[in-house]
Amino acid sequence: MSCANMTYDFLDSEPAFAEFIDQFELGTLPKPIWTHGAHLAVGTWYLVTFPEDIAIGRVRKGIRHYNECVGTQNTADSGYHEMLTLFWLSIIVGQLSELPGARRRLTLQEKLMVIRNVVEKFGGQRDLFRQYYSFDVVASREARAGWVPPDRICL
Repeated sequence: MSCANMTYDFLDSEPAFAEFIDQFELGTLPKPIWTHGAHLAVGTWYLVTFPEDIAIGRVRKGIRHYNECVGTQNTADSGYHEMLTLFWLSIIVGQLSELPGARRRLTLQEKLMVIRNVVEKFGGQRDLFRQYYSFDVVASREARAGWVPPDRICL
């Protein structure tokens, strides 16, 4: 799959995606693969697999763990960014709410199709958050550490 000149080979098949998730969770995913689209794929996977509160917790923990494994420090000024993570998860939740029968259990094949759709739609929109947030809010330590509501337009 390709989106905005980026190839997402991990979306090509169920085995490729399973390997991608395994590598993410183990912290062995090659760093060049950890793109915006990969973040979206992980977030969508957890949201279509677990109840929302559990999915959010797994994404938070997973990104922090992955960062540590690849040598990215999670500090007040770098690494994991809580507000951006929650922003993107809310965008994904909005997409999922538009699916017909969104509350039913999805097969692995259906999950992968949903993940592909989210990555296709938002993979090239890495800077979408700028419509909602000013630079100063995104760059703040408060936003990196916790949820800050949008200061431009509401979600």
